[in-house]
Amino acid sequence: MFPAAAAITVLAACSYHPSTPVPDLMPPGLGAPLPAIDQLPHWATSLADTLRMPVPALQAYGFAAATLARDEPGCGIGWTTIAGIGSVESRNGTYDGASVQPNGDVTPHIRGIALDGSPGVADIPDTDGGVMDGDSKHDRAMGPLQFIPETWRQWGTDANGDGVADPDNIDDAALTAARYLCARGGDLRSADGWRSALLAYNMSTRYARQVQERANAYSVGTSRW
Repeated sequence: MFPAAAAITVLAACSYHPSTPVPDLMPPGLGAPLPAIDQLPHWATSLADTLRMPVPALQAYGFAAATLARDEPGCGIGWTTIAGIGSVESRNGTYDGASVQPNGDVTPHIRGIALDGSPGVADIPDTDGGVMDGDSKHDRAMGPLQFIPETWRQWGTDANGDGVADPDNIDDAALTAARYLCARGGDLRSADGWRSALLAYNMSTRYARQVQERANAYSVGTSRW
């Protein structure tokens, strides 16, 4: 990223069909309703296979959206948007053979290319001495939601309560992404707010369109990725 209720769950899961046409909505649909936070493991387990993503990843996206609904109700971010970003950025924590552990850690760590000013690449000299991203010459995006060190230092959040804000933990990364998007877009229930948030996350209309398509697919219970 560059600077700039158990019964309800079962009903929602059963209404999902992989062949359902995908709508073209901005902002994307909100998808299966979120249950109480203590029911998120069951919710995620019931949907993850259909959505083709690891259970811990879906649980992290649901927790992030539920937390923002409680803490910043004016934002309205859906778990589908966070999942769309996770899909585009890292295949929901599975890029290049990585896997999401039950505690949310993504191993091996996912690192982006060096931001060295090559064609089509931003030029961001090292800001962390290589401590976080492993590159002492240029910054690299880190983890399943692809934060650069500078942004992580400002926004990194400890979602799982282990005392560490870790960009390589999908719980921490998903909640950080949700906070950042809400701060940048304001009301993500509006098309303008959603678009502004996505362009702040990555200043590319093509990127925003990819996230929109995947989030809309997740909203009707399907995935092609």
